[in-house]
Amino acid sequence: MTGVPASATGGTGRPAPRGKLGAAAVNQASLWNIANILTMIRLVLVPGFVILLFQDGGHDPAWRAWAWAAFAVAMITDVFDGHLARTYNLVTDFGKIADPIADKAIMAAGLISLSLLGDLPWWVTGVILARELGITLMRFWVIRHGVIPASRGGKIKTLAQGTAVGMYVLMLTGALATLRFWVMALAVVLTVVTGLDYVRQAIVLRREGLAEERAAARSEAATR
Repeated sequence: MTGVPASATGGTGRPAPRGKLGAAAVNQASLWNIANILTMIRLVLVPGFVILLFQDGGHDPAWRAWAWAAFAVAMITDVFDGHLARTYNLVTDFGKIADPIADKAIMAAGLISLSLLGDLPWWVTGVILARELGITLMRFWVIRHGVIPASRGGKIKTLAQGTAVGMYVLMLTGALATLRFWVMALAVVLTVVTGLDYVRQAIVLRREGLAEERAAARSEAATR
């Protein structure tokens, strides 16, 4: 975007208030902006990553290194696309839907593929994916009362998961193989702890929302 659209100034040449200008910029954001392009690249990398990982039976160090590169690029785009969208007012409905799908798709592809290859216990994959699915459903459960914000613990959890899966994709041996075990253990612990914290927040948010609705209903009834 090279400038402010005329509609954002109300056609008078005077700048609109900041809130209206921000809204206008969001509304004018093109589908083909850099943030959405990075999200689409990440979606395309999901099948590419799986194909690379399973080449030659899934245990060839060279192909695993290429698969790791695809996974690393996907995780890097995850860091930048949301930041770019918020910073430069490139938020679109497509991005709101596609970004979380891409995030979960690349992580699920990594976990399930590693378990299919026998490199990662299925219970680890099950715990992480169950948490992610459960939290997503819980967000929808309480969405009419408010939005549960992403916590710092959740961001650290995502970093730990990405690092651990990336280390398992590589054919590591010795001390590095031991290290990746502990990184994955940390990721699982953070997954469970942050998941329980989201459950607590959802319960509190829903309870407060219901209390406000009851108070509003009583106030409305009293004024009739």
